[in-house]
Amino acid sequence: MPARSRRSRKPLPRLSHGETTHAGARAIMVDVGKKPASERAALARAALVFPRGLRDVAWRGAGPKGALAEVARVAGILAAKRTAELIPMCHGLALEHVEVSLAPRGKNRLEVRCRARTTGRTGVEMEAMVGASVAALTVYDMTKALSKGIVIERVELLAKSGGKSGDWTRPGRAAR
Repeated sequence: MPARSRRSRKPLPRLSHGETTHAGARAIMVDVGKKPASERAALARAALVFPRGLRDVAWRGAGPKGALAEVARVAGILAAKRTAELIPMCHGLALEHVEVSLAPRGKNRLEVRCRARTTGRTGVEMEAMVGASVAALTVYDMTKALSKGIVIERVELLAKSGGKSGDWTRPGRAAR
């Protein structure tokens, strides 16, 4: 039985990617073979914060490595497709669609969004988050000569749909 919190007395959720034996903890890959296939989608984002005035220089493609949006977009798509090679317990998925977009936000921020979709037995949340993360890392790589002070922050899932747990949207976040 899962441990209980002292405050709420509700059972804590049990993680599905490990088991405890007499020899200690052991990582396992969840068997999804008997789950029904269903449509699944996820939207994630990562935000970059640039030192004052540098976001627009980078966005115009005036940085040392040129136009960054298309390179970052393709890097995010490729990363989403290879998520199972990067995250040990992720299942390899046949993604039906991956879309990565970049957009300026506020004065010094750039937002990367990655949307992934498939019909399968497990969700695509990790694929969307890896896609957004790698696209953001690619922007950093392409602009680091402008400043090492660029920050990648708030890599987060904004929404997911499908599967046993159903639809979910991050409270207070737009999932457009």
